[in-house]
Amino acid sequence: MVNTKVDLSRMARAETHGENSPYFAGWKAYDCNPYDPMLNPSGIIQMGLAENQVCSDLLEEWIDQHPEALSMKNKIPNFKEVALHQDYHGLSIFRKALARFMEEIRGGRVKFDPDKIVLTAGATAANEILTFCIANPGDALLIPTPYYPGFDRDLRWRTGAHIIPVHCTSKTGFEITLQALEQAYQDAQLQGKRVKALLITNPSNPLGQTLKASAIHQILDFVSQKSIHLICDEIYSGTVFNPSSPFVSISEIIPKSKNTNPKSIHIVYSLSKDLGVPGFRVGAICSQNDEILTTSRRMSSFSLISSQTQAILTSMLLDMEFMRRYMVMSKKRLRERHERLVGGLREMGIECLEGGSGLFCFVNLRHLLERESWEGEMRLWEVVLNDVGLNVSPGSSFHCEEPGWFRVCFGNMSQEALDVALQRIRDYFMVHGKRVEVVGGGSSVGWATSAMDVDQQAEPQDLVII
Repeated sequence: MVNTKVDLSRMARAETHGENSPYFAGWKAYDCNPYDPMLNPSGIIQMGLAENQVCSDLLEEWIDQHPEALSMKNKIPNFKEVALHQDYHGLSIFRKALARFMEEIRGGRVKFDPDKIVLTAGATAANEILTFCIANPGDALLIPTPYYPGFDRDLRWRTGAHIIPVHCTSKTGFEITLQALEQAYQDAQLQGKRVKALLITNPSNPLGQTLKASAIHQILDFVSQKSIHLICDEIYSGTVFNPSSPFVSISEIIPKSKNTNPKSIHIVYSLSKDLGVPGFRVGAICSQNDEILTTSRRMSSFSLISSQTQAILTSMLLDMEFMRRYMVMSKKRLRERHERLVGGLREMGIECLEGGSGLFCFVNLRHLLERESWEGEMRLWEVVLNDVGLNVSPGSSFHCEEPGWFRVCFGNMSQEALDVALQRIRDYFMVHGKRVEVVGGGSSVGWATSAMDVDQQAEPQDLVII
């Protein structure tokens, strides 16, 4: 008899890939029964995917008007340069174009050095490479909760690092407090784990909120005191549609923080969310640490961006008139989609965390739980997925501290699909008697409100060179 057992590595058998989460299970359910207004009107509507499709028509229009970007007839770069082997730096002209785009998003208040940028195949690879550079197997990274479920895979699975949650609660609007940071650091020490870095996401996924400058200063003081690295994931920086909550990049704060070591601060960026091209797999590491840059370039050989992708995007990013129009329209449409979702939920007595950025809302459904427990949350998630026909992501998959919160995405669907989703919620809870009034009380969690005019700008600040 043939022995059918095959011996695999510990990594292959490990459960640290994080894909047992309901976050990924919801995707699988959608893939098996996707909603289509004509072909499958009763299918599951995907509200668990943080994808920016609100201006896909503008991207397609630009490609139609610039076929030379695909054919490379403009000779920037020429076919030979694209087709032959590239070095690990990527195309110089693309890094310059990307740096310029990042500066534009930050209102021209920051300058990025293209030679301090390492290209990677998406932010996933960028975060993993930084973890490899900073942490040894068994070391720990602190991450404020709730946080992106993919970090459980990206930062742990292959690196052998651990994640220590920084517990944030709705009582403080999920604010990252110094007390929470200190407690997480002590928790790691009690577990015998050496903390090597703090990772923050600004704007936040799943909260849809930006960090205030004062909070960033406090975070910088903490990492300086502990002599640890700070990784700033800023992949949603161009999705801020409410100027009353502007985006402040860590790159703007570093020069103003007297005790900060710039070589311990690293920015992760991507075009997936701001430009809506996740399939192109474009990520970047920005750092002032030459050792980090050198090692990241070496490791990026496992996650290179195709030269063809770089060539197409170079042409697009250098068209500043188009890019500015695209960003204005993207923010306008995101704001409209956000208001439509929040307004529809509010009519049903459903509370959303106040936010003005990202591609999602953090929605409070605690009043709909049969029991205020993680089991109750999972039961409600199953009802919403299977009976209502919506794939939303439960807060437990984001390591939220309280059951009953759900991330609901709105940037990946049409207005019509969003209206169908809202109608399904109304219909289901009307039939099942689950409609309740807005929960009052002294909670500091704010209601989501309409965004101001996206054309308003934050006050100009001194130029910073990064």
